Amino acid sequence: MQKPLIAALIASACLSLNVHAADLIQVYQQALANDAVYASARAALAAGREKVPQGMAGLLPTVGLSGAYSRNNNEASPYNEGVVLTNPVTGLQSTVGKSNASYTSNQVTLALSQPLFRWDRWETYEQSKLVQAITEAQFAQAQQDLITRVAQAYFDVLAAQDTLDSTRAQKTATTEQLASAKRNFEVGTQTITDTHEAQAAYDLVVAQEFAALNDLENKKSALQAIIGAAPAALATLKTGIVLAPPQPAVIDPWVSSAETQNYGVTVSQLSLESAKRDIKRNRAGHYPTADLVATSQRIHAGGATSNSGTTTSNAIGVQWSIPIFSGFAVTSRVRESIALEDKARNDLESTKRNAALAARQSFLGVNSGLAQVKALEAAEISSQSALDSNKLGYQVGVRINIDVLNAQRQLYSTRRDLSRARYDTIMNGLRLKAAAGSLREADLGPVNALLVR
Repeated sequence: MQKPLIAALIASACLSLNVHAADLIQVYQQALANDAVYASARAALAAGREKVPQGMAGLLPTVGLSGAYSRNNNEASPYNEGVVLTNPVTGLQSTVGKSNASYTSNQVTLALSQPLFRWDRWETYEQSKLVQAITEAQFAQAQQDLITRVAQAYFDVLAAQDTLDSTRAQKTATTEQLASAKRNFEVGTQTITDTHEAQAAYDLVVAQEFAALNDLENKKSALQAIIGAAPAALATLKTGIVLAPPQPAVIDPWVSSAETQNYGVTVSQLSLESAKRDIKRNRAGHYPTADLVATSQRIHAGGATSNSGTTTSNAIGVQWSIPIFSGFAVTSRVRESIALEDKARNDLESTKRNAALAARQSFLGVNSGLAQVKALEAAEISSQSALDSNKLGYQVGVRINIDVLNAQRQLYSTRRDLSRARYDTIMNGLRLKAAAGSLREADLGPVNALLVR
């Protein structure tokens, strides 16, 4: 009694897993937690946010405490120890020995320096704000890239699964056609040619099945590289879905938005501003500098010396410096930064053009995809009707076996192309929003609503 119950529970669990297939939102959440590229971008954002405090540090005072301790032992022996010397004038005698002296020195210094005029540091601080903004724009672009990468990998798996299902359905139909051809040949109503044609079609579809299986595993591996785990069963598109056209339905607003709001364009614009700041920072190598400096020093000397005791000194003043000649290094760095600014300006123009091109291609891809979907839906109905007619004609003898096989191949090919056209249209819609800089996680919601969950 227990074994049937256990078997029923296992079957129920498997059915539950199939019913609750992972949808696009769930797969995206997995990617947020496990994608290495996105994690790298998040770490780069955290590092970029530290640039402003580092730039501010160059404008703030620095305080340092330093010290030194030393012990000195001096030993003087001008003559041999215990030597008796006689004064030739007075005749008196004296004994000369060693002379020793030792002392210690303990020094502590507290120093403060506050920049008064350091133009290069001010430009570095302003530049750090731009660097932080660049990293934030790059992270926003990484978020958009994650959405499109996950969606593309998700629909690639569905497309590969559709191809495999279509190939297996065609294999089943071809198997039936092969069996029918063999039976008809045995009873003498058809020639051996029909059997050979059916056998060739069957062998071909078997090879296609192996290729489809391999492609499906490759697509699953690509998705696994993003989400960090083997993908479970994925929710598929609902039957008879209607894909919406882009809003607005004209191309100019999308192109304009791509040229101004695309995150790649934003990064290039900020890089150009940073290059301009870099010119000013390098030119500051010709400018004078001024710092407010203050020191407090305490020196303690101990031992049998005339300088023994404690000495304390305090000082405050302004320290300045005027550069005169540095071997043309500053001039060279200025020329280099000017060239880099010109490069950044051309990079910005190139990025704008590429963003506009991506917007145009995606917009045209959506509209073309919608037309293809409509045409393929009609072609699917026509192909199904053609297959039914050829099967009926084959049964009554007005059609031959190859006609049925071709009709089957046409139907399954049309179904495969229809599913691929739907996936491509959805992806072009997401890429269009990404090119315009408006793609958000919320945009996955309408796409997810098209899936069977």
